[in-house]
Amino acid sequence: MNYAERLDRFRRQIDGAADLVFLSISADLQYLTGVPRDLPNYGAVLHPGNWLEGAWMTPERGPVLTLPRMTAELGGLGDQPGIEIRVLGDHDDPASLARDILAGFDLPAQPRVAVNDGAHAESVVNIQRLLPGATFLSATRLLNPLRRIKTEEEIAIMRRAGEITEAAFAATLPKLRPGMTELDVMSEINHQLRRHGSLGESFVTTMYNSGPNHPLIFGKRLETQNRVLTPPVSLLFDFGAIYEGYCYDFGRTVSFGEPPEEFVRIHRIVMDAQQAGIAALKAGEATAADADRAARQVVEAAGYGEAFRHRLGHGIGLDVHEAPFLTASDSTLLEEGMLFTVEPSITQFNTFSARVEDVVAVRPGGGEPLTRGFQDLIVIE
Repeated sequence: MNYAERLDRFRRQIDGAADLVFLSISADLQYLTGVPRDLPNYGAVLHPGNWLEGAWMTPERGPVLTLPRMTAELGGLGDQPGIEIRVLGDHDDPASLARDILAGFDLPAQPRVAVNDGAHAESVVNIQRLLPGATFLSATRLLNPLRRIKTEEEIAIMRRAGEITEAAFAATLPKLRPGMTELDVMSEINHQLRRHGSLGESFVTTMYNSGPNHPLIFGKRLETQNRVLTPPVSLLFDFGAIYEGYCYDFGRTVSFGEPPEEFVRIHRIVMDAQQAGIAALKAGEATAADADRAARQVVEAAGYGEAFRHRLGHGIGLDVHEAPFLTASDSTLLEEGMLFTVEPSITQFNTFSARVEDVVAVRPGGGEPLTRGFQDLIVIE
């Protein structure tokens, strides 16, 4: 990746909009500098001076990466080629270190400070103490116009992430048996992702399973994960790999037991809706809302509109969800190189459901899926 070019483009983007930028360890910082992220934790893991963990820059200077010693040493971030690094000792004063860095920038009395959306409130509070006349804005929004258009190098990385994801799915399928629990299936997927080269799961692996004797329940993991999957039941997969910092998002449908006619029909509707959505991803011609409409019309015409409960898709790359979004309220004109998930579904609470999901590149003549396997309904007897 040409990080110097990315930094130059971002400096031009912020010139006149922001006087100072602070980016915490995040996808935004990785995009600009290559500083990697680790897998997240459910509970916070804090080090002394954790609030200044990130990079500082202006339109003319930086970035300067500030790290607590624990992050620099044990976290492996203390050696980033081409980046100035300042390490905070365990018993040093973080405000003094930050004040010294800010003194090296030619800031106005009332600076405009751009902070990435994922930064901690503690960081903002402490920056405000150091710069009491500051006003704050979103660095993520300033950076999004650059991040939303992927280079062919980025698309190749995403394609490889898709290959890892499909390989994990292919390795899981022979291990599926009626009588497994939802937790058994998700644990196998997660194991196979790592086994095939993923850092881990790009988001929490999720299943949306339903059938006549297996009601669909959203969001109650402890209640659902130990349920036994007894035919007839539909298994809806939603998971993805991480490769070189980029996130994949993938979905397919499996039937435990011979699928009845209704199940086969809704699966075909979902696949047809996805094809319509992919075809609508025409660079320079269609909007995000147009693509959502094209897929949704297929589901609505078949009489299942209310069961398509979410937007068609979302931008994706270093984050799983990135703007813009394939939804009725997003009028963004599609540009070549944008990447979106295309993920129509029919989810029903007391009978069968179906979903599909692939990452698709926007092209002049319509979308280019990065994964193409497992197009037919998969049946496990």
